[in-house]
Amino acid sequence: PPPLLEPLFPPQPGASPGFAERVRQHKVRLEWVRAEPAGLRGAVRVLNLAYEKVVSVRYTLNGWASCAEAAATYQPPGPPDGITDRFAFLLPLGAAAAETALEFAVRYRVAGSEYWDNNEGKNYRLRGRQRVPPAAGPPQDPDSSAWIHFI
Repeated sequence: PPPLLEPLFPPQPGASPGFAERVRQHKVRLEWVRAEPAGLRGAVRVLNLAYEKVVSVRYTLNGWASCAEAAATYQPPGPPDGITDRFAFLLPLGAAAAETALEFAVRYRVAGSEYWDNNEGKNYRLRGRQRVPPAAGPPQDPDSSAWIHFI
């Protein structure tokens, strides 16, 4: 079975009170993440400061000894608030995530400026854990639990 990624933060920050205000203040915020067999999928909310913008997720599986960056794509239609845009991302992790921890931060580049959401300086962290298939018990005789009575 594919590895299980366990967020070490609330996986739905966008559902918490004050989320819209945090986006206004910081310009970029992680909205949600979900571990899938293909990797880690998520959404980011950014303040709409200009038409052209670039959103990406920088991540590591080895404590920042090396890192990779995945582009996020615009998701129409935008949120109904009219002042933010939503971008989606997929971090393709594979089996390597099962033995390690994933850390990431979100980068938003717009109008010559760069903004980061790194979970208040702690990075977003997920713990990798291999899923354990259900244990198979000893083979059982199909008649072992049935009583047959002959007269």
